[in-house]
Amino acid sequence: MSWPSATLLAQSILSGIFVGALYGLLGLGLSLSWGLLRLINLAHFAFAFLAAYLCWQMATLGMDPLLTLVVIVPLFFAIGAGLHWAMARFAITPFNSLLVTFGLTGIVEALIQTVWTADFRKLESAYGEHRFKIAGLYIPLPELITLGLAVTLSFGVWAVLRYTDLGKSLRASAEDAAIATAFGINQRRNALLLAGTCSALASVAGVCLALGFTLAPSQIYAWIGVVFAAVMLGGLGRALAPLIAGIVIGVSEAVTMAVTAPSWAPLVSFALLIAILLFRPGRAA
Repeated sequence: MSWPSATLLAQSILSGIFVGALYGLLGLGLSLSWGLLRLINLAHFAFAFLAAYLCWQMATLGMDPLLTLVVIVPLFFAIGAGLHWAMARFAITPFNSLLVTFGLTGIVEALIQTVWTADFRKLESAYGEHRFKIAGLYIPLPELITLGLAVTLSFGVWAVLRYTDLGKSLRASAEDAAIATAFGINQRRNALLLAGTCSALASVAGVCLALGFTLAPSQIYAWIGVVFAAVMLGGLGRALAPLIAGIVIGVSEAVTMAVTAPSWAPLVSFALLIAILLFRPGRAA
């Protein structure tokens, strides 16, 4: 094993921060859904990829990739709220929500393959052609956009949960639904708003995926493990924790790949997850 140069190591750390920001952005909605709604929404990843393909499609028709958010975010807000309404209507339990949304993920994957085929898709845009060089380190514009969106949305959600009446009512409902209802909190409305927001956050992550990554339907499942690790490491229902945990995992993976081999990178996230479950089991609850 040979140690990389200082420049390569610094570039790896920077790349890890960018990838970790995407982990955190993908994990943000999942953490809120799991922690505050008590629903494990595996379809979160399918929604992100469906949004990525919609972004790719609209961009190929001449629309700016970032402007597609104007269409995609409200669409997925409605999809998320509708899904939660259906699950509440049939009283789906947390465990059954895992099974239902896993099945929905398969349906979305089949839909993507039917419409866009299983071929790889790469969004060619003006954003991908721009990169900055600072102190010998390359900073691609799509990754910078992803980092900016992840940080902005994470802090925005954190501020809403901490300082607004809506956020306080959401946290109160998650702590004790019966008492929250007794104090006049409209849990159904809040749950629909939160579920729609979680899916909207997934769609933003999907646009970031389209900007920086090659797309294929089968890749939906490749993101589940590492994002779950980020969510569990950070703790459920927290806004900033997925971003921090995602960056820790991203940097750890990038450094591992630079020092050893890429095949060792997945070991990092799952080793961290096992460690957190063994030594701080209450943290993930």
